[in-house]
Amino acid sequence: MMTQSETTRHTDLLRESYNYQLPEELIAQRPIPGRSQSRLLVYRQSSNEVIHTTFNKIGDFLPENSVIAINQSRVYPCRLAVEKSTGGKGEIFILAPELDVEGNFPALIRTSGKKKVSDLFGLRSDQPLFEIVKLNEEGTFTLKYLGSDFSTLIIEAGKIPIPPYIRKGESDQQDLEDYQTVFAKEDGSVAAPTAGLHFTPDLMNELKQSGHDFAPVTLHVGLGTFLPVKSDSLLEHKMHSENYKIEQESLKLLNAGRRIIAVGTTSLRCLESSYCEGSVQVNAGEWNSTDIFLHPGKEVHSIKGLITNFHLPESTLIMLVSAILGREKTLELYQIAVEEKYRFFSYGDAMFILRD
Repeated sequence: MMTQSETTRHTDLLRESYNYQLPEELIAQRPIPGRSQSRLLVYRQSSNEVIHTTFNKIGDFLPENSVIAINQSRVYPCRLAVEKSTGGKGEIFILAPELDVEGNFPALIRTSGKKKVSDLFGLRSDQPLFEIVKLNEEGTFTLKYLGSDFSTLIIEAGKIPIPPYIRKGESDQQDLEDYQTVFAKEDGSVAAPTAGLHFTPDLMNELKQSGHDFAPVTLHVGLGTFLPVKSDSLLEHKMHSENYKIEQESLKLLNAGRRIIAVGTTSLRCLESSYCEGSVQVNAGEWNSTDIFLHPGKEVHSIKGLITNFHLPESTLIMLVSAILGREKTLELYQIAVEEKYRFFSYGDAMFILRD
């Protein structure tokens, strides 16, 4: 017979233990006007205190002289409507905004019928632009680009990849601005680092004037962040690798002995992947890859606090929050958010976890 702690540990490692009931009307379809006017649930771990406020007042709760880590990766329009050369329509979801040396790129393909090497696709069926050259084990494909300017094609024909729970994934012109942080700089993400969507230039300036500093990092959000956990046990889930880098100026701030607040799960995964013996240790400006999967049983060392949205049931993101708070406390706070009618997911409200 298992002890109480062993039972809790076992339950913490089951995917189904991270499910919760969410009324559909609480799934935000658009951000509220003003970005920083969104609601904010503050949880102080030391006092077990829950405070309901708005995001523009987050400065009232930040530790003095904080370093705020933000992910400056930019979402690119990676969804392309395509036609098969043999007929039929579908979509290619581009997983990297640049071609490799052989003119190839990774992608997801959504079309009817079985897909095989040498299949051709294009914006029109009679003008092929993409050829499948490899079927990968993880369900992705390697495609060869047969056209002349890949970047221009993405800009002119691609659509912003909003999640399927937002208007069934059909983005429009407004999403070009809404689904991008104000500090986004470098193309590379297939989903927005959504905790950062709440910041405005005015709020950032206000926080800087109050003695806080921003430390930009870059982690290109890919399949590792948003693919669902399919295995029953968390121990069997393998995260897809994502690329990240930290510049020298940010490293200095992060290693100055000040309290670090991560904006979003991607910023936290970037920091935690590089954290060793009390500091963030990585070669400045160099690209690294991480497949770190944070969940209960894994310690989080690098931060004093986390700003994050409310995440999907059974996602790696709610499991990451649970690595900080514990699964039961996380689900308790989510239940409070449901009862208080917070708005959930990418365009929804935020939570600020201030650790002991």
